[in-house]
Amino acid sequence: MSRILVTGSAQGVGAEASRQLIEAGHEVVVHGRSDERCREALRANPDALGAVPGAFDSIASTTAFAQASEAYAPFDVIIHNAAVGPHQDRPVFTQDGLERIFHVNVVSPYLLSCLLPVPQRAVYVGSDAGQHGSAHFDDLQWDTREWNGMGAYNDSKLYLAMIAMEMAHRHPGSLVNVVHPGWVQTSMGGANALLPVDQGADSVVWLATSADAVATTSGQFIEKRAALKLNPQARDSALRARLLDELERITGVALP
Repeated sequence: MSRILVTGSAQGVGAEASRQLIEAGHEVVVHGRSDERCREALRANPDALGAVPGAFDSIASTTAFAQASEAYAPFDVIIHNAAVGPHQDRPVFTQDGLERIFHVNVVSPYLLSCLLPVPQRAVYVGSDAGQHGSAHFDDLQWDTREWNGMGAYNDSKLYLAMIAMEMAHRHPGSLVNVVHPGWVQTSMGGANALLPVDQGADSVVWLATSADAVATTSGQFIEKRAALKLNPQARDSALRARLLDELERITGVALP
């Protein structure tokens, strides 16, 4: 039995992954962006060990979430699932002055990776959209480029993969991977998506718990329980260093 933290677990892939993990006998701590969303997460999974609120579009709230999560620590597995989609017709800036997609999808998982003890396994729920992303260190907040919501999402999932690959490099004793759950029938994926939510959660749960050879290899991009080629930018240590410099500047916290 493992103790597992799942962010973004009030609905969708996060809620379903939590359900499957609890059903398999694991202790799961769920998360919602507010007290009400935590109640929704607990209604979806009433046998969860607990729920911790945290708004991931706020550096202060994300920091408070990490501190509150210590009540349930240590975690054997952390599943970084919380994210927002590409459906913005313009840049939206958070109270910290950061573009919202970049903040939720990149800054917050980076900050949690800094503040929470490194677990035995870390699963970063990414997307094949990151395969189409490009690093733009001169314009992370879309100040000068013409806005493109899908482009911002693609880039954010590339940056997430870069964080994961750097964690895998720095912590060879842990299993750190990125997983693409597929196009899933959730509020983000929509009703026309190809996969039901139980299938979307499958590789997430498998990476978190399986003893299979692929699941116990670190530094991979996974889809349907198979390792696929990752965007080469995520494996470029020099590019990763530039991203980490920016994220440390933004948050004031260095990646362990």
